[in-house]
Order: sequence, then C-alpha cells, then structure tokens
Amino acid sequence: MTLHHASASSRIRVTRDRAVLRIVLTRPDKLNALDSDLVEDLISALDDARRHSVRLVAISGEGKDFSGGFDFSGLDGQSDGDLALRFLRLEHLLQAVHYAPFVTIALVHGACFGAAADLVASCTFRFAAPASRFRMPGLQFAVALGTRRLAEVVGRQAALKILLGSTVFGTQEAIELGFLTGISERREWDAKLAELTETGTSLPQTSFERLLRLTRPDHRDADMAELARSIAEPGLKQRIEAYLASIN
Repeated sequence: MTLHHASASSRIRVTRDRAVLRIVLTRPDKLNALDSDLVEDLISALDDARRHSVRLVAISGEGKDFSGGFDFSGLDGQSDGDLALRFLRLEHLLQAVHYAPFVTIALVHGACFGAAADLVASCTFRFAAPASRFRMPGLQFAVALGTRRLAEVVGRQAALKILLGSTVFGTQEAIELGFLTGISERREWDAKLAELTETGTSLPQTSFERLLRLTRPDHRDADMAELARSIAEPGLKQRIEAYLASIN
C-alpha cells in the first residue's frame, strides 16, 4: 500500500508491504538533491515508520542517480543562517536513520554525492549497483557532517582516505573501504530485501531494538555539537560558493 504524508511536496514515494517500508526519492529532474522539503519529508516518513512498528526501511532514488546530495540551487537567496538551519535539519535526518529502532537499507545506483553519501553511511546495510559512484566533499567547505559515523563504518584510516582527498570512488573501492555492505544489481533488490526482512524479523521486537542499541555507540549530542561548531564559523555561504566555483 502507499502511505501519504501531510507534506504536499511530492519529493518522496512511500509504500509499505507488511513489515517493510520503502522510500523512493522522487526529484529525478534535480538528481534527487536534498532540499529542505525533501529532508523534512524523509524525517516525517521515518517518524511514521517508528510509530507503526516497521521492522525494515529501504531508501532508493528514482531516475538515473540515487542523489546529487545537498541542494545548492538558489544559494544566492540564502543566508549563512538559512544554510546552517538546513545542515542542522540534515543531521537530524541522518541521526533518525542511524539510530532508528529498525533496520535501514540504502539501495544506491548512479551518483551518490555529498549529503546523500552521508545518508547512505547512516544506514544499517548499504548496497549499490555496480556502476555507482560516491564522493564526500563536506570538509572541503568546512562542514563536519557525518564524519564520526563514517569513521565508525569504515574505520579511521579508510575515513581519512575518503575525506582527505574528497575524490570520487566506485563500488569496488567502496567495498574494499567498507563503505558498502555489498554490490547488487537493481533487478536483485527485491530479493535482497526479502532476504534481509527474513533476517531482520527473526528476533522479537524488543530483542531486536536492544541489539541495535548495543551495537552502535550513541554520539548524537556530540555529532550535532561538532556540526554546529563547524557551521557557526563566519562565512559558511562564502565557503560553499568557493567550493562550487572550484569544481565548475
């Protein structure tokens, strides 16, 4: 069945099949870029999943790419304060994914850059189609978003390799670094979800939630504080503009 949310932005499509909730990003004309409305829609969908005893949430993207990341369109009309609030809400979303009382699964294809890669890193399991590619450039404009979570997923040395160079890396390197759980063709995703659903529902709900809590250190406050410090430094918009100019 399709679930409907209060937001009328139509930036996501949400369907549920028993214990599984599937969220599809539906801004293909904008490379599924994460604007404010899309972030709020995702937060709302995760809140609904928590209230309705969902056991597994899968996130994928419509069109040729998973997501181009943070939506920088309309930057001229945004202040440092506007941008800071957007990053704080984005961190709220990433924490909602990472600390959810259910399994979260990223199903990636095509480009997965910036904040979208942080979204993927926040998931319990992370699968990508063979030609997918990733990049995490946030520290290039001094925004500390998801840095600790990435290090927990891939280890300190791999995180340094990913973040220091801010280079694009493909699925095979992502597997070697530990960023991805596996490589899976898009036609195989339904079978993969069925397999993970069987595994994810093998424990009673209370035991399952306890397992999740005990296998992920809780750094929510520290991560939010670190992000806040990084975006509180004057010139956030200017730093972003300089970064965008350097890659165009």
